[in-house]
Order: sequence, then structure tokens, then C-alpha cells
Amino acid sequence: MIALILKAALAYLLGSVVGSLLVGRLRGGVDIRRLGSGNAGGTNALRTQGKAFAFWVMLIDIGKGVLAAGPLAAAALPGLAATPQWRAWTVAACGVAVILGHVYPVWYGFKGGKGVATLIGAVLGASPALLLPMLAVWLMTAVLSGYVGLASMLGALAFAAAAAVDRHAGRPLLPFALFSAVLIVFTHRSNIARMLAGTEPRARRLWLLGARARSP
Repeated sequence: MIALILKAALAYLLGSVVGSLLVGRLRGGVDIRRLGSGNAGGTNALRTQGKAFAFWVMLIDIGKGVLAAGPLAAAALPGLAATPQWRAWTVAACGVAVILGHVYPVWYGFKGGKGVATLIGAVLGASPALLLPMLAVWLMTAVLSGYVGLASMLGALAFAAAAAVDRHAGRPLLPFALFSAVLIVFTHRSNIARMLAGTEPRARRLWLLGARARSP
């Protein structure tokens, strides 16, 4: 139990290293929370700073999720042995903690991103097979609707559904998946409001139906 708490705390601190804000500081003090949509995530980084900036942002945000739910959760702490049951719950706890760190980073005034890239990394570190339905639903939704926010929410819900039906996922991953889905929907509440108002921008390069509508 002590090992779980310590690792979850470390995962939260790791999650608080927000890629866009770290890269922005290294690139001359750019704070993308003051640009575009105001979100400290990969989509806003791409729209406001370009592909190279967004690449490093995504690498950091996905990477910390992998590290937290993978090597950090599995690491042995001196003098603190963990049973297999506690190890499974530690993976889930570290996955939750790293996403919370990204959304509410202690290093940046508790104002971070929406958690999608870090969730992808955490799922990859915890159970790579569950990432497939999540990414499939994300891509299908993005192509059909053009809404990245909607794709992210439905992808997170697909992860939760996959964890619920996969007998090999392990019981601790289900509450992790459910919590993550609820959190991702919550962090995208402004996207929901804009979609309802008809003001949410679409990803034109992904929006297949939009491309067809514009074609002669």
C-alpha cells in the first residue's frame, strides 16, 4: 500500500511536466495557454506553433504516460515488497495520477491540458491491447465528424468499454478506464458547448465527409 501511494505521487509529479509548457519555455517562453483555444495540449500546439513543436509536445505527454503506468508502476522500491494484487492496482493508480498531473500540474498553477495524449501513453504502458479500440474509435470519429474533441471523448469511452469486456485486462484497469473516460469528458466540456453552439472548429485534413462535401 505504501509503495502504491509513493508511486502514484511520483506519477502525479511526472504528469505535471506538461509537454507544451516545457517546450514553450525552452523555445523562448511561449505559453500556449494564452494562444488559440488556451489549452496546453497537442492540438492547440499544432494549430498555434506548428508540427515540430507539436511533435515534441506529444512525445513528452505520451511518453510520461508510458513511463508512469509501465516502468514506474513495475519498479521495485527498496524495503517495500508488493504482492501481485497490489502491483496491478499500482498500475491503475499510476495511470490515474499521471493524467491528473497533466490536467492539474503542480508546476504550472494546476492549469494543464485535457489529458488525452497522456491517457494514450498510460494505456500503452498498462495494457497495449486496449489501445487499439480507443485509437480506432478516435480515428473513425475524427474522419466522419472532423471534431478532434468528440473523437477524444468517444475514444476514452471506447477504452472504458474495452476494459469492461476484456477478461485479460485485470479488474484494477476497469476503474482506471472509467475514471479516465469521465475525466476526459469533463476536460472537454468547453468543446461540447462549442459543438452545441455550432462554433467548434473541425480538423479539415481529417474530415473525410467535409472533403467530399467541398469536392465538385
